[in-house]
Amino acid sequence: MYLSSEGLKRLKEELEKKKGSRAEIAQKIQEAKALGDLSENAEYQEALATQSFNEGRIIELEEILRQAQVISERTNHKHEAVEISAQVKVESKFGNQQFTIVGSSEADPIKGFISNESPLGRAFIGRKSGQEVEVETPKGKVKYKILDIL
Repeated sequence: MYLSSEGLKRLKEELEKKKGSRAEIAQKIQEAKALGDLSENAEYQEALATQSFNEGRIIELEEILRQAQVISERTNHKHEAVEISAQVKVESKFGNQQFTIVGSSEADPIKGFISNESPLGRAFIGRKSGQEVEVETPKGKVKYKILDIL
């Protein structure tokens, strides 16, 4: 699992926040228990579901952080080929676009951050400026020409 140092920091902060909310969730469970019959107690069921989700996310975050490999920060030099942390300027039938290749836990395609594990990310990795790649997308096959790698 690849992470930028910024991504690592965000996940550590989220983990601390999730761990910090344990006491509040436990308090809500106790308050809901005091309301009576647990089998038909919506507050109790909701508090248990919140606790389950929170604990699941804590486990997930701890595993991500355990496996994380921090990638080197981008510098002002141009990349020879597309790699994680590179910004890629491309041209396709949708016009010119720019993507940043990131690890899967930092991906946010709407903001232009694509995972190195996504079909588009895998197609770009290792390619150089001027090369073309064809990727199967939900909108059909799309050909991308790599214009620049930053």
